[in-house]
Amino acid sequence: MSAPTEATDIEAGLLDQQLTAGRLQAAGQWTLFWHKFKKHKLAVLSLVIVGLIYFVALFAEFLAPQDPAKFDPRFTYVPPQAIGWFVDDGAGGSRFQPHVTGFDIKVDAKSFRRIFTPKPSEIIPIGLFVKGQSYKMWGLFDADIHLIGPLEKNKPFFLAGGDRLGRDLLSRTIHGTRISMSIGLVGVSLSLIIGMILGGISGYRGGLVDRVIQRVIEFIRSVPTIPLWLGLAAAMPKDWPPLQVYFSILVILSLIGWTEIARVVRGRFLSLRSEDFVIAARLDGVSEFRLIMRHMMPSLYSHIIAAVTLAIPHMILAETALSFLGLGLQPPIVSWGVLLQDTQNLRAITQAPWLFVPGICVVVAVLSLNFLGDGVRDAADPYAK
Repeated sequence: MSAPTEATDIEAGLLDQQLTAGRLQAAGQWTLFWHKFKKHKLAVLSLVIVGLIYFVALFAEFLAPQDPAKFDPRFTYVPPQAIGWFVDDGAGGSRFQPHVTGFDIKVDAKSFRRIFTPKPSEIIPIGLFVKGQSYKMWGLFDADIHLIGPLEKNKPFFLAGGDRLGRDLLSRTIHGTRISMSIGLVGVSLSLIIGMILGGISGYRGGLVDRVIQRVIEFIRSVPTIPLWLGLAAAMPKDWPPLQVYFSILVILSLIGWTEIARVVRGRFLSLRSEDFVIAARLDGVSEFRLIMRHMMPSLYSHIIAAVTLAIPHMILAETALSFLGLGLQPPIVSWGVLLQDTQNLRAITQAPWLFVPGICVVVAVLSLNFLGDGVRDAADPYAK
């Protein structure tokens, strides 16, 4: 009985393969793109991680346990608190109660450094969807519910430790996610607009226009990146408000980062303008704008997405480097680069290693975006199997 069963299974598998192949032959561009992309397991995992990172950025006020600007000098460089799950019920047993413990705080007479010793007798119950400090969600409405926090509002709660002013590093890192990731996304969006316009004109027109735009691109790419960033960032007036500095950083990164996208678009336009469907549309009297937007541009979408996902990590690293060097965003704006400024002293390296948490976030975000970009690029390659 086993042989007929095995033969039936093989026939069913072959039938499924034939049906899948038939569906793929009749599938559209995006269906084929997704079919190839989901074979790249690391890229799919990176897509999930990137989605979670942007979810954190979108709901930062709700996810952060505390106000990122709230400080308490008593908890300067306080170490991270570990979460406990069970407490003594007083009858020789235990009951489920998520909690953290308080601290005994002493000051070293020689170094004047605070020494934090866990105090198991001081139980601080914590929970989900607790009331805490009020905030303005997306700047639209007031709320005071936080995803996680102590049941008593003013109790110490530092899951990722505290910084030099006694501020909660976890809350500041969550709020920094919004700034750092939005700079990458918005900056690449501006670069995409500039790159598509200039790259499209260069590839479609050719001739003198193409040569001029390509020389501009070569000049920008020939200038060392970091000195160029430093020069443009240092030219910003020091009395500008933080919001104006934020948008200036976006403009600076966009003016530098459009060249790669422009080259991708130019190369595709050079290959597409001699295709039969483009020539047929031109002979049919289609206007140049409609020819570019309705006939040529849709074939570039997958390549543009690949270029964008690979460009976002460079934007994030650029903002982080500028802010770390003190030439980018400055307090009170909170970004990963601004938070990493606290790691520039020896004490942070030796006694407060948790201050490197924003650096870990940068590494995870950049690697995830790079892996995602690799998967998108492979899926967009028409010659990839």
